[in-house]
Amino acid sequence: MLLIGESLNVISTKIGRAYKERDPKPIQEEALFQKEKGMDFIDINLGPAKKDGHELMPWVVQTVQEVVSDVPLALDTSNINAIEAALKVIKPAGEQAHIINSIMVRPERYEPMVPLAVDNNADFICLLWGPDGLPRDENERAALAVELMYFANEAGIPNEKIWVDGIVTPVNIQQPQLMSLMDFQAMLQDIAPGAKSTCGLSNISNGPPDNLRPILNQTYMVMLERNGMHSVIADPLDDTLIAIAKGQRQDIVDLIHNTMDENAPDMASLSKEMQDYKKTVDVILGRSLYSDSWLEV
Repeated sequence: MLLIGESLNVISTKIGRAYKERDPKPIQEEALFQKEKGMDFIDINLGPAKKDGHELMPWVVQTVQEVVSDVPLALDTSNINAIEAALKVIKPAGEQAHIINSIMVRPERYEPMVPLAVDNNADFICLLWGPDGLPRDENERAALAVELMYFANEAGIPNEKIWVDGIVTPVNIQQPQLMSLMDFQAMLQDIAPGAKSTCGLSNISNGPPDNLRPILNQTYMVMLERNGMHSVIADPLDDTLIAIAKGQRQDIVDLIHNTMDENAPDMASLSKEMQDYKKTVDVILGRSLYSDSWLEV
């Protein structure tokens, strides 16, 4: 599982201030930390950046690449001009192309943005957010994916340079969507052979208490990977998640898979750590009702 580090984000108090004040030190420290943690990509998230994004995004890209030049970047903002400006100054980072994060399935977004990917040999994330917002189920996700991927293919972009994001939703308010996304992931290679995939993994735990966020993120990552997910945008502070993604916690992966198949060992035979993963799978699959105390039941 490839990891895209999420922490160079404007919503972080420290990073947001560094962006505003053009202070390179916290930005470069975070980029170096993410490289040390083994992130395969670094996401630079400016949010809307309506006011000065066209100047800020290229500055942040150059600031990061001064200290980390061999990790590809994901340029994450809804400001098209900011993306375009950054692509003019960004330097190659090995064989892997940088990523435009992201292009919504709306003509007013993809018609001007796909040519940017073509002209700069960039990959892009196909965000399955359509004219009506969040798709209702896996079939609507498939229809949106086909629309944008067909447009991109016609422009000369192969499936292999497209990363499909079916959108993760919070477990405490939109649990059925989590199942729908897994079903869509299982369909993706039939719809678009060779396409990659990603998601904002931490969205699943957006709302639950902070102490419950890691196990939700870790568990759902394993469940998504089993259904074909190629990468996740995730927290570089989560050492267990990184270990799982890098293949170092097969015990956790096996337990989650067995629980998905309703073939898990008896709870009494499991350690407290493994019991928590089993309970979390059952919550995500809707076998148990969500509450902030599900690990205590």
